[in-house]
Amino acid sequence: MKNFLKFLAVAVAVLVIVPGAQAKKYKEGEVADGGTITGQVMAGSAEAEVQSFPITKNPELCGEGNREVEWVRINDGALLDTVVYLVEVDAGKPFTEESQTLSINQQGCRFAPYLSTMANRGELHVTNSDGALHNIHTYELIGSARRTVINVSQPEAGDEFTKTIKLRKGNAMKVECDAHDFMHAWVFVAKNPYFAVVDENGQFTIEDVPPGTYEIRSWNGRLGEQEATVEVGANGSVEVNFSY
Repeated sequence: MKNFLKFLAVAVAVLVIVPGAQAKKYKEGEVADGGTITGQVMAGSAEAEVQSFPITKNPELCGEGNREVEWVRINDGALLDTVVYLVEVDAGKPFTEESQTLSINQQGCRFAPYLSTMANRGELHVTNSDGALHNIHTYELIGSARRTVINVSQPEAGDEFTKTIKLRKGNAMKVECDAHDFMHAWVFVAKNPYFAVVDENGQFTIEDVPPGTYEIRSWNGRLGEQEATVEVGANGSVEVNFSY
């Protein structure tokens, strides 16, 4: 029995220690002979989805009647509001300065922008431009689970809040207002700079990719992820397409 308990203690210690020891921080540097990944994300069998929320608070700011939230937007078969990214890249080009900070504004009882991106460990700055109580509540999305990252009330116009975002497991956050159930937004939080938001045609380009084989994924806040494998040659160009 003593030997079993000793073995169990060692096993638990290994489970706790090993993940941390294996975690690698992305290293920024110059990329030699980098390649380019292009492609398109199509809706496939997915359909456009719109949900109507009754506006029951602050109609003088939020408007009257109903707020239409477009959960899934499709343009001529292309899926919009989607991010394509590479998984587990150890080293490569630097993050852009723009990706280090993200500003979200609450105005007219809307989050702007609806979809945004930022670097993990970057700063999120939130402003309440309305003269009404808002409560920004962000959740780290981990599979089908959610973990609260921010839960802060902003009761007056001009209230501001800044927080460094550090997601441990997920790659995105859902943004909600507890005071207005029709306010929604999404933030993709990048662990490396190899990501791109699709354009109005569902197309994307990821540049300066170190030669190698990678897992590539498309992410949509409502529809989830698709994945594929891509091999990038030196100074090469490769196409990867996704369909939901």
